[in-house]
Amino acid sequence: MDTKYALVTGATAGIGLDIAKELASQGKNIILTARREDRLSEISISLKDEFNIECDYVVADLAQFSAPDKIYNFCSENNYIVEILVNNAGYSINKKFHETSEDEEEKFLRVLGIAVIALTKKFIPSMLDQKYGKIMMVSSLASFAPPSSGWGALYGPVKTFVNRFGDAININYRSQGITATNVCPGFTITEFHTASGMQDAMDKVPAFMKKDSKTVAIGAVKAMMNGRSVWVPGILNKLLAFLCNILPTSIVIKMSSSLAGGRYE
Repeated sequence: MDTKYALVTGATAGIGLDIAKELASQGKNIILTARREDRLSEISISLKDEFNIECDYVVADLAQFSAPDKIYNFCSENNYIVEILVNNAGYSINKKFHETSEDEEEKFLRVLGIAVIALTKKFIPSMLDQKYGKIMMVSSLASFAPPSSGWGALYGPVKTFVNRFGDAININYRSQGITATNVCPGFTITEFHTASGMQDAMDKVPAFMKKDSKTVAIGAVKAMMNGRSVWVPGILNKLLAFLCNILPTSIVIKMSSSLAGGRYE
């Protein structure tokens, strides 16, 4: 029997895990995907027990070209209908652009950009058949800001690209019952910074700038279910996004230098 599910990428920690929990708390069946099978298995059992929902998982590394096909085929073979797609997986490269290999950058762009397109392309036909679909792109406040000079030169640009892709989905498919929501968190307390080797920079960010991932996840899911095109958590982050759009780049960089943990030094 076909069963409707929400698919969450990068679901073993941080915002992705909290989004999965929030969707499960609303009675949504969940498909988890990430690289760590031990964590996926543990979380799957926990979600089923706590929320009395169906939960399954597929191990996949979105840096690999074959990963979107693997995820899609897993869902198809199990007759899982994905009506909610959360493109959350991501990381950053804590190196200068000239220090990274082309292979590193290509894998990075695959995880944060190409895999987002591939998964959306694979699952949108069934959403069109249902005349219903919710797609979340977990982007970043960095999508509005100038690219960082200190690390991950492509992080901001690829997040800006993801935002524009979400806009394109809305323009083309909103009238057919499918909406995309660009979620643009600012500094969020997760494992992301430690895993990316940027915890020192995160520690320099003022406490008032930081949000916990559970709060972000609850707001993100609400925005997605309401069909919001863009959601930025918190008044301060909304103000920063607005200022990034209207102020000259030179002023934004000076402002960011004092708030962004050395990313523009």
